[in-house]
Amino acid sequence: MIDLPDSSTFAALLSERRFWPAVAIAAAAGAARGFSGFGSSLIYIPLISMLYEPKAAAASVILIDVFTGVPYGIRAFPKSEWRNVAPLTAAALLALPLGTYLLLAVDPVWLRWFICFFVLFAVPILASGWRYHGKPRLPITVGVGIVAGIASGVAQIAGPPVALYWLGGALKAPVARANMFVFFAVLGVASCINYFVEGLYTKEVLALVILLGIPFTLFFLTGVLSFRRASEEIYRWICYGVIAFAGVVSLPVFDRFFR
Repeated sequence: MIDLPDSSTFAALLSERRFWPAVAIAAAAGAARGFSGFGSSLIYIPLISMLYEPKAAAASVILIDVFTGVPYGIRAFPKSEWRNVAPLTAAALLALPLGTYLLLAVDPVWLRWFICFFVLFAVPILASGWRYHGKPRLPITVGVGIVAGIASGVAQIAGPPVALYWLGGALKAPVARANMFVFFAVLGVASCINYFVEGLYTKEVLALVILLGIPFTLFFLTGVLSFRRASEEIYRWICYGVIAFAGVVSLPVFDRFFR
């Protein structure tokens, strides 16, 4: 049974100095997710892990993302290619529990080092423009799904492998974007159930979800609305810069400056 937050829980979070930087982080993450379909966790996870801990970061971002992203995943379903989404999603769902086990078993500091290096490794690849340019093939699709499922369970950072696979291949950009919305909606719901079973939704985490969900959702909607109006290239470079910044400043070696 979930222990719901009360007024004292919210008051304790609001009184902490680290909460207000967390609000700015949630806003930036929401804007990235709404515009590009991915990138929120690459910003949110390393920075919120620095302020709180990896378990709280992963559990809170996915619950926020489910409430904001699932309606768009449902709307994107008719535009997606289910023959590509289904096998990748199935593989990710099978690998998800392994990632969750690592989240629970690995020391939080070592987990933060992994998250930071994963993010810093992903940014130059994404920014270089390299993508998988072939047609989606079942063995590759399953492999990407397994990597994404583990990355999702351990830190909700499944975006890079999926983006590299879908955004540069034979799929048109709107179809690839729709695929990603559907994939992350399904995987997000599964992640929430998995984290609930493992007891990660404490009253503090749920209070964090509610408080940070407000700026995340507002900027998510702003990102969605700006998709057709803004320069995608300029926006992506801004996202890459913010993600790289998040990966660097959230390295555990800098904790003494932020805690």
